[in-house]
Amino acid sequence: MSNSATAARRSAIYLLDQILGEGRLLPECLAAGALDRLAPEDRARAQRLTIETLRGLERADRLLADHLRQTPALTVHNALRLGTVELCQGEAAHGVVNAMVEIVGRSRKHGRLKGLVNAVLRKIAADGPDAWPKMRVPRLPDWLRDPLIMAWGQEAVKSMEQAHFLGAPLDITLKPGAESPDGTNLPTGSVRLQEAGQVSALPGYKAGGWWVQDAAAALPVQVLAPKPGEKVLDLCAAPGGKTLQLAAAGADVTALDISEARLARVHDNLQRTGLKATVIAADALDHHGQYDAILLDAPCSATGTIRRHPDLPFAKDGSEFGGLIALQAQMLAHAWSLLKPGGRLVYCTCSLLPDEGEVQVEEALAQHPDMQINRAALDIAGVERDWVTQEGGLRLRPDYWSGKGGMDGFYIACLNKSA
Repeated sequence: MSNSATAARRSAIYLLDQILGEGRLLPECLAAGALDRLAPEDRARAQRLTIETLRGLERADRLLADHLRQTPALTVHNALRLGTVELCQGEAAHGVVNAMVEIVGRSRKHGRLKGLVNAVLRKIAADGPDAWPKMRVPRLPDWLRDPLIMAWGQEAVKSMEQAHFLGAPLDITLKPGAESPDGTNLPTGSVRLQEAGQVSALPGYKAGGWWVQDAAAALPVQVLAPKPGEKVLDLCAAPGGKTLQLAAAGADVTALDISEARLARVHDNLQRTGLKATVIAADALDHHGQYDAILLDAPCSATGTIRRHPDLPFAKDGSEFGGLIALQAQMLAHAWSLLKPGGRLVYCTCSLLPDEGEVQVEEALAQHPDMQINRAALDIAGVERDWVTQEGGLRLRPDYWSGKGGMDGFYIACLNKSA
């Protein structure tokens, strides 16, 4: 057992403690430097272990319950969860058990429980791998599952949970004429890489020929259909995938986001790809100007991204939904005031909740006499007719393209302003 492997596991347990105990999101932990001391390969391993443990948490807890008289302290519990997931996914029992015993044994607070960890994980190693594939697909917590069932029905939610459990491949968007790594061409134009490995080592990355972007996240710009020379505002732009699409289409892009730290990635990607945009750190509600077209990717629950971010259901509890929904309505109204007569605005959220998508657009249409929904904008390659909603938006779900690896959940609508 290498020291680096143990360090990666120890860091994964720390991340699980933060997510499950403190309600912190994984990106927040990473931005705070949780893995900065690790080598790049160990950082990647720690993140992978954390994500895989969260995806399989329900199964791990069910297996562990048979061998625990009472729930141990969170750190010890998370070591057992991580060990259980590794064992049930085929890792060698000797290495996993010894690593978890060593990690817990070196803890001043929990060292006396190393015998428990050893005994329980040895039992899991004996019967867990056979039981694991027979267990049900892990379910979303009730605070999210219940409203999704109300919106889409129980069978649809089960299909979404299956997509979440399977995780997400890596999708990329190509700059026109750029070299593509080996992958699958998706119907909407994105390229899907099943075994990506280190992203920065792939062909065309250093040359700036493409960027990472889920296939669903690439559709709002296609719906907006920017034209060369158009003055386009990208509101809530970070991390910048849509900004790059707009710039690659030849638009005069202003990319605005409230977070200076998140905009650093936008600057980096613009430099790497050789694309240009005006980047502004500011509150969208304070911005003024007039634009030919606007893309508003509004702050939302991000419930459509769980296949890539399984920490979200554990770090949140739905209490912020009301505030987000109010903010979305406020931002949509302000963005509408920045749009020139005859212009178009695409409103989108990476949410599975109709209140953050369909309902927002229905209410906006009722409030703005000069607003019309543009169904024709959704007539793009790869978009299926049954994805179009009653009011004329586009509803994407993680269980769509199930045979291809799914997609993020998104809502997208194109709104035209009267001339």
